[in-house]
Amino acid sequence: MERMAMVIGIKPDQIPDYKRLHADTWSEILAQISACNIRNYSIYLREPENLLFGYWEYHGTDFAADAAKMAADPKTQEWWDICMPMQEPLDTRKDGEWWAMMEEVFHHDG
Repeated sequence: MERMAMVIGIKPDQIPDYKRLHADTWSEILAQISACNIRNYSIYLREPENLLFGYWEYHGTDFAADAAKMAADPKTQEWWDICMPMQEPLDTRKDGEWWAMMEEVFHHDG
């Protein structure tokens, strides 16, 4: 299992809609997340900085392949078409990233 995290900005005027959308996430999206070996997926909001922080645990063996599988899914593409205009990617993200991936610098199981 690999813990993974990412961050992105969100447009302040879109926060209420983003919260509503995620309070009633489509069942097809939840199923696709699970099918791509992602568990314990959470998204947190930090205001007033308007940052979204995503965390999940990856239980597969090839994250790139699972990420490509997710990206190819038509329902996921529809979901992203709604979510992406609400978001503001960080200028410092790597090429090919929308959400900026984060490095784990500490973990404690206890």
